Amino acid sequence: MNHWVIYIDNNSAKKNFIKDFQKGEIPNELIKYQQKKGLLYSQFTLERLIDEEDKHDHKIISSELQDLETMSNGEQKKALLYYTLQQKPDYIILDNPFDNLDITFQEELKTILKEYSSHISFIQIASRKADTLSFIKQFGRLTFDTFTIIQDLDFEKQIKKHAFSNVSIPQPLENAPSFNNPLIQFKNVSISYGDKKILDNINWTIHKGDFWQLTGANGSGKSTILSMITGDNPKAFGQEIYLFGNLKGSGETVWDIKKKIGYYSPAMTNKFKGRHTVENMLISGITDSIGLYTIPTDIQKRIVKQWLIILNLHDLKDTYFNNLSSGKQRLVMTARAMVKHPPILILDEPTTGMDDESAALLVTLVNKIAHETNTAILFVSHRKEPHLEPKSIYTLEKTCSGSIGSTTAT
Repeated sequence: MNHWVIYIDNNSAKKNFIKDFQKGEIPNELIKYQQKKGLLYSQFTLERLIDEEDKHDHKIISSELQDLETMSNGEQKKALLYYTLQQKPDYIILDNPFDNLDITFQEELKTILKEYSSHISFIQIASRKADTLSFIKQFGRLTFDTFTIIQDLDFEKQIKKHAFSNVSIPQPLENAPSFNNPLIQFKNVSISYGDKKILDNINWTIHKGDFWQLTGANGSGKSTILSMITGDNPKAFGQEIYLFGNLKGSGETVWDIKKKIGYYSPAMTNKFKGRHTVENMLISGITDSIGLYTIPTDIQKRIVKQWLIILNLHDLKDTYFNNLSSGKQRLVMTARAMVKHPPILILDEPTTGMDDESAALLVTLVNKIAHETNTAILFVSHRKEPHLEPKSIYTLEKTCSGSIGSTTAT
């Protein structure tokens, strides 16, 4: 069969390429697909199907027992895969199929795709070279909106280790108040939703200056743990969870807790739809606002200038945030979460959808923050990022009585 992988970066016009391909506007090198029946396996497809199921109250690919919207990422992608395969297309466009999937399901997905590769053509769109399906032997690259064939794949697979400038992480505007150690402590925490057991007897402690990676299979409870730390989950009340020296539910409000946490996940980027400059985005991290609605002080501008120099974005300080590539947006949002030097910085799947180059830059920034500040870092990811330097890994492993946790020193 005629299989291809098309590598993209964070400047590639992926949406336009897919849309044109589906309309039959296909690059000459891929012209064999023009008269074929093709389908798209993508997060875009999932979102459309979830919307249709919600609007019409009609299950399209969901099971009788569970709506598509309430499934985990892995369950959604598995349901979409079998729905797509059942329609027997000539080819399927696989749009970053391994994003947000745990290693176990990634391997299962690879096995299924290889099984069907003898009679269905696959066009894999991949941001990360390590995700390349083993049976694909033809390679291309999408540079903005131009498709070219790649001959030297070994060169393409190289991942660089990046270094930022020698400028140190700037000091915070105000000296952070001291907090009792540990910053966060879970003692024998067990969580259930109805009859479904999520966490079983979790014991985990995060101290000042720690650098943790939190990992585990889809549905193992990572999001549940994060929501109990950030204050959004009522299941935390009644549990023995200590945040910044205080027992959860002993008086602090959700907003008191959130002020002490720097948090970033890619979904947050969608909240900033206005015309905010890069400089103002970082200043809004100091003012705890979505956008900037006050005149910044000279000292705020001075601190933000230092961050922009570290990020090599000072020349773009007056550029609108929404005009940056997604890779640069992630760097800005990570710095924004850190600009006040919070006691803990939580990065929730920050490299999802990033190309190798952009992910390597973000990893370098996170390592720099870990080395030069006292902020504890919690990096949540299924993927083992090259060159990421956590001191410890906390792994959630699913069991019939809920997920149990284990610690590994790196």
